[in-house]
Amino acid sequence: MNTFEELNIKKQLHNAIEDLGFDKPTPIQKEAYPVILSGKDVVGIAQTGTGKTFAYMLPILQQLTFSKQVHPRVLILVPTRELVLQVVENIESFAKYISVRVLGVYGGANINMQKQAVGQGTDILVATPGRLYDLALCKAVQLKAIKKLIIDEVDVMLDSGFRYQLTNIFDLIPARRQNIMFSATMTEEVDALIEDFFIAPARISIAVSGTPLDNIAQQCYRVANFNTKVNLLSHITRNKKEYSKVLVFVSNKKRADRLFEALEKTNGSKVSVIHSNKSQNYRIRSIQEFDQGVNRILVATDVMARGLDFDKISHVINFDTPDYPENYMHRIGRTGRAEEQGQSILFYTKKEEPAKKAIEDLMVYEIPRIDFPEEVEISTELIPEERPANLIIDPIVNVKIEAPTGAFHEKKEKNKKTNQGGSYLRKMKVYKKPKTRGDKNFNRRKKK
Repeated sequence: MNTFEELNIKKQLHNAIEDLGFDKPTPIQKEAYPVILSGKDVVGIAQTGTGKTFAYMLPILQQLTFSKQVHPRVLILVPTRELVLQVVENIESFAKYISVRVLGVYGGANINMQKQAVGQGTDILVATPGRLYDLALCKAVQLKAIKKLIIDEVDVMLDSGFRYQLTNIFDLIPARRQNIMFSATMTEEVDALIEDFFIAPARISIAVSGTPLDNIAQQCYRVANFNTKVNLLSHITRNKKEYSKVLVFVSNKKRADRLFEALEKTNGSKVSVIHSNKSQNYRIRSIQEFDQGVNRILVATDVMARGLDFDKISHVINFDTPDYPENYMHRIGRTGRAEEQGQSILFYTKKEEPAKKAIEDLMVYEIPRIDFPEEVEISTELIPEERPANLIIDPIVNVKIEAPTGAFHEKKEKNKKTNQGGSYLRKMKVYKKPKTRGDKNFNRRKKK
């Protein structure tokens, strides 16, 4: 099966595929199409960038017939708002010549507007679990007509703590349905979800998570610290022609903001950042400006960039080495898409060497190391989390001094005193209250 024509798809879909410029189906698309078309439950394991969205949407759109009903028939769950927008956009391009209604709902947007939108009717509903559950609880959306449930990037969804919402959503949709799940990695939580809710699923595994992609050239640099990483990144990305579209991954939101501020000084407005603390409008604008080429560099965290599809990424730079080796595969899968050549560069410190070794063990491949450029300054300034616990910075002379670990001298005699209370309390301590009131009979006799 080397062409889409061999899939015997309807003419409207074929015309949309031609408009998109797709020549032939990817391995996951070839494998998934007949299985999903058969109506069986499906579990697909495939790396990012292998065409998973089209793999499950092609057979669904092939079977989906025109309907005026209000309630959705196909439900697609994804972990992030950005992925909702992307999947909706992809489906609209696939269904360009088909009368299909597609709607996306997600948190962070006006829920009343979304209530009105779902009330007007839709065939395919793309949602994040939290917002969908909110809409279902207030009965703004009815899920009783769902025939096909697709859970995309399920491993990220479970890592993000959506297990509770997923379980509740399963209770709201019909038991008789087709379940389709796609993930880049298989974990114990994913296995448990399949065991609980899937019926004898067909498993399709394409390019397991530890397989390095042949069309991605990998390199690495040994770097001293955060600020030296900044210097190196600024140095190599000066070549705007070669580094035309660069996606930079960092480990957390705080480091993302710190790197963004540092790069803004050297790259100006050509840098953008995306993480979960940014507002929805800011995140959407950052993605659009990067995707359209307005900004050349996008700094992102793993969770926010998972599943996002950018065209023609020239380089993926792992500014921080990921703790989980599978995340490295997800990251570098952002480049070298659609069989194009991609470049991946890893920065690692001495502390990050074990994580780098775990990545190489997973891939059974040693990432070629590049000598650190002599012209790049090796910074001696450490950020707070890099400083040893027993070092502090003297703000007056701006030098590192050893922090005190105990008292500089013995306490003076007056400082050894403890709080004994006021004079009244001290007198009370001297006075001893009698244990009994004495012999009443003796006292009575004495009075006589």
